[in-house]
Amino acid sequence: MTDALTPNQPLLAVKDLRVHFPIRGDNAWPWTPTRFLKAVDGVSFELRAGETLGIVGESGCGKSTLARALLNLVPITDGSVVWNGDEMRGASAQAWQAKRKAVQMIFQDPLASLDPRMTVAQIIGEPLRTHVPGLSNAEHNERVLAMMLRVGLTAQQINRYPHEFSGGQCQRIGIARALILKPKVVICDEPVSALDVSIQAQIINLLKELQAEMGLALIFIAHDLAVVKHISQRVMVMYLGRAMELAQKHALYDSPSHPYTQALLSAIPVPDPRVERGKSLQLLQGDLPSPINPPSGCVFRTRCPKAIAECALAVPALRVITTETQSACILS
Repeated sequence: MTDALTPNQPLLAVKDLRVHFPIRGDNAWPWTPTRFLKAVDGVSFELRAGETLGIVGESGCGKSTLARALLNLVPITDGSVVWNGDEMRGASAQAWQAKRKAVQMIFQDPLASLDPRMTVAQIIGEPLRTHVPGLSNAEHNERVLAMMLRVGLTAQQINRYPHEFSGGQCQRIGIARALILKPKVVICDEPVSALDVSIQAQIINLLKELQAEMGLALIFIAHDLAVVKHISQRVMVMYLGRAMELAQKHALYDSPSHPYTQALLSAIPVPDPRVERGKSLQLLQGDLPSPINPPSGCVFRTRCPKAIAECALAVPALRVITTETQSACILS
């Protein structure tokens, strides 16, 4: 395994990644063709050291499946996933075990992601037992306590169980567990969507502080575009398993290129009532198509207010629009 990056080499390089799940009904005949649910269908991007890439999109667009595929938690159908210079598609379990020390994940549901039978000390210390088994008990306990204190927990809570904590505290435990190994990359799968707004702000600020201290690269998945804007340097917008737009934060929020991005941004509420009443709201018509039978050509065309006949002919790839923006739209 590669330990150091060469100059200009990204920590993560994803190319044409596809995750398709075979679908067969219980009453299907043996000769019935297998259909595939295209959860992720040709996504490409790069992530560099210290960077935060935000990923947004409607429910069912493939964000969480993409995150899990990057860690081999769901099988990859096609494409390339290169972590720190190493191609991981088809890698052995031993290779993934070695890689996971540098790549960790924070899950959406704070309580459900914690084992209710384990204490806080056991939950946070479990990665150390797995990846750094040579630590003495004193060194192990010292690292666990130091990480607890850093994420805002107290020493008195070390022997408590997850059900004794609030949602925000449970997410702090999850963050401590993910960071105890000092990883290079953390994938945050909607880490604040189950929390109150005030707690969301605390968790986001904590992640930003930890990123600055530890030099972390983050993949931050969320529905809330305002949250993504606060924490990300670049943003990728997904729709029905494909990337619609990938751009620097300010370019995407100030002048979105893809019609889907424009519609999402128009739905963000503005605190000023006069501005809110005067803004133009771009409503999307119809429902999200099925990923089992997506539209031909551009998958967004059935709901796009700007669609033309050519949109149905070929799947548009991400192409460079400006130095800061890539868009998968033939009209951009």
